[in-house]
Amino acid sequence: MLTYIYLIAITAEGMSGALAAGRRNMDIFGVAMIAFITALGGGTVRDILLGNYPIGWTQHPGYIYLTIGAGLFTIVIARIMHHLHRLFLILDAMGLIAFTIIGCNVAQKLNYSFTVVIMAGIVTGIFGGILRDIFCNRTPMVLRKELYASVSLLVALLYLGLKALQVNHDINLLVSFTLGLSLRLAAIRWSWQLPVFSYSPGSWKGKT
Repeated sequence: MLTYIYLIAITAEGMSGALAAGRRNMDIFGVAMIAFITALGGGTVRDILLGNYPIGWTQHPGYIYLTIGAGLFTIVIARIMHHLHRLFLILDAMGLIAFTIIGCNVAQKLNYSFTVVIMAGIVTGIFGGILRDIFCNRTPMVLRKELYASVSLLVALLYLGLKALQVNHDINLLVSFTLGLSLRLAAIRWSWQLPVFSYSPGSWKGKT
């Protein structure tokens, strides 16, 4: 199940990357590159940080074709993409959870400590979007919008906690997905977000 969700997720992420590239008026190569980076960037950064070689997509060329193809296909159907906004939010949330769990599993298999496993899950979950926004010259949305990175953290903690309690793997996935997806969609629906730190040096003058 996790593999199928992963494939759906990288397809959706590739399409979201293409839309971001389109908003910056990039050419076809730029669209393809941003689609690829958005979909597979998180896993790539994770593998580099963990020293996990060869990097995943280098062993599965189909992922390259899938993500770039999804990005280029988005150009063709761009006119109707706004009708699929809600679907993409759901697929993105599912992808966040799937990437997080996969990242945790990779780090665990390499015998890293609990804290590193958690960070590996978060990096896998959010770094594709961070790279997309950096290349598109905007502040990463995952760090300033509704609960996103924090959902990845909570999913990682829940999944690893249930795993430590030796809960059946399928039940663990079901619970982690249900709660993670519910939290992410609720955050979107009601605009839940963490407290924001806003610092303006000028506003502090004369107060110290």
